[in-house]
Amino acid sequence: MTALALGPHLRHVSAHTATIWVETDRPCEVRVVAAEHGVDAAARTFTAHGHHYAVVEVDGLDPGARVPYQVLLDGETVWPEPGSAYPASQIRTLDPAGTLRISFGSCRRSPGTPEKFGHDALAAFAHRLKDGGDDAAWPDVLLMVGDQVYADELSEEMKEFIRGRRAADEPPVDEAADFEDYTHLYKLAWHDDRAVRWLLSTVPTFTIFDDHDIRDDWNTSYAWRQQMWAQPWWRARITGGIGSYWIYQHLGNMSPEDRAADPLLAQVRVVSEAGGDAGAVLDEFAERADKQPDTMRWSYAHDWGGTRLVVVDSRCSRLLTPDRRGMLDDEEFRWLDEQCQGGMDHLLIASSLPYLLPRTIHHAESWNEAVAGGAWGRRAAAVGEKVRQAADLEHWAAFERSFREVAEDVIAVGKGERGAAPASISFLSGDIHYSCLSRVTAPGTASAISQIICSPLRNPLNGTIQRANRFASMRGVSGAFRALAKLAKVPAPPLRWRMTDGPWFDNAIATVELTGRQCTVRWETPRTETALTELGRAAIGG
Repeated sequence: MTALALGPHLRHVSAHTATIWVETDRPCEVRVVAAEHGVDAAARTFTAHGHHYAVVEVDGLDPGARVPYQVLLDGETVWPEPGSAYPASQIRTLDPAGTLRISFGSCRRSPGTPEKFGHDALAAFAHRLKDGGDDAAWPDVLLMVGDQVYADELSEEMKEFIRGRRAADEPPVDEAADFEDYTHLYKLAWHDDRAVRWLLSTVPTFTIFDDHDIRDDWNTSYAWRQQMWAQPWWRARITGGIGSYWIYQHLGNMSPEDRAADPLLAQVRVVSEAGGDAGAVLDEFAERADKQPDTMRWSYAHDWGGTRLVVVDSRCSRLLTPDRRGMLDDEEFRWLDEQCQGGMDHLLIASSLPYLLPRTIHHAESWNEAVAGGAWGRRAAAVGEKVRQAADLEHWAAFERSFREVAEDVIAVGKGERGAAPASISFLSGDIHYSCLSRVTAPGTASAISQIICSPLRNPLNGTIQRANRFASMRGVSGAFRALAKLAKVPAPPLRWRMTDGPWFDNAIATVELTGRQCTVRWETPRTETALTELGRAAIGG
């Protein structure tokens, strides 16, 4: 009997459509059925590197629908599982006229013991929804903003899997090496915890990658890329990481229209329908996407009622050449510029890396970029590059030109120069392993502009690094680092901001709630494996 290897995952939804993603243990027909609601949609699997996947698209649904569904493989029902303790998984479409809730977080280590990484905010969130039933405040969307898997910091379960494939001392030691390793990383992250598996089957989920999905400090600089490509094992690693991301994460971010126009998906299906394996096609695409970032756009945007969500790839699309640095390549930035528009109630810009950091860290990173770029001479530049890689100085502030360009866009939107000003413009981010809210002061803007960070879902900072970040978040500390940046001829930032809530260093999940012109955010932390408690809440705009 054909079985599910991973999934089902409820991915992209709109008011009338929904996407179900699965991995199966052999080629088959995948059917999604909800007979009482007239749902009967099917797709054949495609094959890559010996693994089999399907994306089933359901259409003709009502806005705000709640449709319990079944998954059949070659006519046999495999989901829901017999005797499951969890409620029936539902297709949950969006209601453009209602309240929109977006829950989000990042940086989830799994599996592991609570003693090492703390309680899992995502699993505790799932338990609350399970136990609260329809009376719980269900999110309309779950947004996972990076480090869904850790390819370079492996659990004992993952190390054991790798030891069954190659020698323990074969490089990259204790890291994922190829597509096959990645398939097991995703299985450990999303299959073995039953609460999380159920959550992903019944809450529409969107994602974007960060560095640990590939490797720590991925695309920090041109020098970093040269160092990696000099390693004989890197090609298999980067093609496996990007190729698996396209299958396990990116396919579900796209709308049905985008998938229908995707040339790679069409090519993969043609190869599979002929009885072949599209692994080579996927590898070729992944290597090209890494070496020529302007050939692939991972960023995406969706409009839901009066809200636009723009999810920005701040990793793979970086412009890193000997003479230019950019958080986004030119084509990607043009796309982002087009998305930053008014005429809506709320504009949300999600990026795995925070756009606004505590000002002390912001000035340190902008200073370091200038020094590594030669502002203080060649010798200082070499030291600056070493410091950049050692201290992870590679956020938006370390791409100062890109930071300023985004600031110009956001200020223009907030001033009503691109349509009626939204009530709120919010950046949603993770990465830094603590949660906080920063508010922007920009004279002449009508929109409330903020940075909302929620991190980690499950991977807290240790004592020394936590203390350093607490210090950097204190008022009055940033002046010395701004002076350093000024000495390196870095202009003052075009925005002013300060942290008003946090920092909280707990594992956490946040929920942004948008009702009309009102926007609020709430952070929660797991006190047990099955229960959440509030860390803080704030009103953003309206």
